[in-house]
Amino acid sequence: MTPILIIHQSAELYGSDKTLLLLLSGLDKSQFLPIIILPNDGPLKEALEAEGIKVYIAPVLKVYRKMFTPANMLRFLKDIRTSVKFLRGLHKQYNFKVVYSNTLAVLLGMIFAKKLKLRHIWHVHEIIVHPKPIAAAYPVLLKKFADVIICNSKATKDNLVQRQEDLENKCVVIYNGLEPVNTTITMTSAEAKESFGFKSTDVVITLVGRISRLKGHKWLLNTYVNYLQDTAVKILFVGSPVPGQEYYQDEVEALIAQHNLQDSVKIAGFTTNLQPAWQATDIAVMPSTEAESFGLVALEAMLAKKPVIASNHGGVAEIVVPGKTGFLVEPGNEKEFADAILQLLNNKDLVIQYGEQGYSRARAQFSLQNYTNSIAGLLAQA
Repeated sequence: MTPILIIHQSAELYGSDKTLLLLLSGLDKSQFLPIIILPNDGPLKEALEAEGIKVYIAPVLKVYRKMFTPANMLRFLKDIRTSVKFLRGLHKQYNFKVVYSNTLAVLLGMIFAKKLKLRHIWHVHEIIVHPKPIAAAYPVLLKKFADVIICNSKATKDNLVQRQEDLENKCVVIYNGLEPVNTTITMTSAEAKESFGFKSTDVVITLVGRISRLKGHKWLLNTYVNYLQDTAVKILFVGSPVPGQEYYQDEVEALIAQHNLQDSVKIAGFTTNLQPAWQATDIAVMPSTEAESFGLVALEAMLAKKPVIASNHGGVAEIVVPGKTGFLVEPGNEKEFADAILQLLNNKDLVIQYGEQGYSRARAQFSLQNYTNSIAGLLAQA
């Protein structure tokens, strides 16, 4: 059995949290012994422990925007000593063969692996373009401190390699994988819509994800105000802001109030059970204003047999096939976004067709088994 030290940046259940949970749930426990380090308690910790996976809480040396102040840098240096000492104790107990860092946001893995001369696999779930100094620094760190770099899309890999050509031979693209959620449907589409405050005849467009500057909530709202108010379209937001960034939700709510959209736009908070939301959904959207590295929500929507309209950049452009599973639109282009919505609004057969074809594509190209087996193959090389 191979002991694996896994370091992750949060204990929530959003994108990279979900992919880690899926990976560890699918790993052969007779072959691997995963030991997880998280920065705090949360739903991810609970879910991992429910799978019988050992989780420890310790500083993971997470990168954040305000860390470069004198006080925060002193704390960071103190956390390095504390965490490395803690991991040395775990290493004596488990004798780790490989360190797996999940996301660029955590630096503990690279430091500990270097000190102990352990194989370091760094799984990149981000496309970082700014701040420019940070975007330039990460490829240098990856070159020096990673033995293998897993990129969750070709777009993620290209963003790194164009900055540091030497990373080409270290990078491997492994797409995230999902399986359909095997939950019993307890309500009809009409009932699900009504549970969110809509009418059964409304056409519900759903955006699942963090309420943040890059997810496109304002772009969707402005598109609605300027092009869709006289239609049967209604909007459902599912998600919550990052703690400390609640002002993004305040801005979204202010825009809703400004245009008197309280009856047309509903905000549901974070949930681990998206089945009611997908049941209420007619069209899924992923209007990211900046390139995202993958687009797990698009994959979830396809497995729910929903057509997807997404921004034509980043990893999501490798998931959605225009004219087959949905549409890709120019980021920020309200008219193009509205035209894509109206095409589906006016053609129910196309909604069903794209939903079915999206489901087939998700099962064939983004299976959970392929995702788990590919990463397990790299872990086994320790």
